[in-house]
Amino acid sequence: MNVDRSVHIHPAAKLRARNVVAIASGKGGVGKTWFSITLAGALARRGRRGLLFDGDLGLANVDVQLGLTPPTDLAGVVTGRIGFAEAISSYEAGGFDILPGRSGSGSLGRLPAERVAMLRLGIVQAARQYDTVLIDLAAGLDQSVRALAATAGTALVVTTDEPTSITDAYAFVKAMLRDNPEADQRIVVNMADSQAGGFRTYETLRNAAQNFLGVAPRLAGIVRRDKLVREAIRRQTPLTIRHPNAPAAMDVDKIAGELTL
Repeated sequence: MNVDRSVHIHPAAKLRARNVVAIASGKGGVGKTWFSITLAGALARRGRRGLLFDGDLGLANVDVQLGLTPPTDLAGVVTGRIGFAEAISSYEAGGFDILPGRSGSGSLGRLPAERVAMLRLGIVQAARQYDTVLIDLAAGLDQSVRALAATAGTALVVTTDEPTSITDAYAFVKAMLRDNPEADQRIVVNMADSQAGGFRTYETLRNAAQNFLGVAPRLAGIVRRDKLVREAIRRQTPLTIRHPNAPAAMDVDKIAGELTL
């Protein structure tokens, strides 16, 4: 699968695919990349062929969390040295493929719109070969984040109970509503002290969106705080492999089950 470079990409082109899932947070430090990796593993365990695209164009770390040193990465794609498909690596232990970013490459975070559109085209074309493509977006709401998010049919917005996290998640929901109003936006409450506490966090965000935006994103799921998460990250191994029966792993698996319906 190669990106057809002869295709002219208009900035307003609707480069979207229903089986592309954007994973966003608005704010860093909420466990978004960990969640993306764990969700990819959970989908693989359910027999889904998946691709995890590291969409943090300036500070990639999917490969770091997995302890991988892939031979190719996103930098080669955006510079035109290699095609989109050539940058994809198989993560056999987890049962899914990854397209790693370039850690610490701030230049990737300042891509011109035409280059970002080419990445979107690559994602849409790759989505034909997979059951699910997950995009681990960068934190924040810069132009490249919003453009990549607009590729998705579903957006999972990750938040915690911290007020700043909720506020930033709301800002992402608002931006997504403007950029990609047809997307199915769902909320993931991560690091919740309890199911009840997580639901209260969700209600706070949902009520704000309903009152000020006229939309009520549904709850994708609540992921409980779990000390085994940090241990798995230190070991650079997905929780679904190291501790598949851990509470957080089971919570993410439940979310994966909802996505496959």
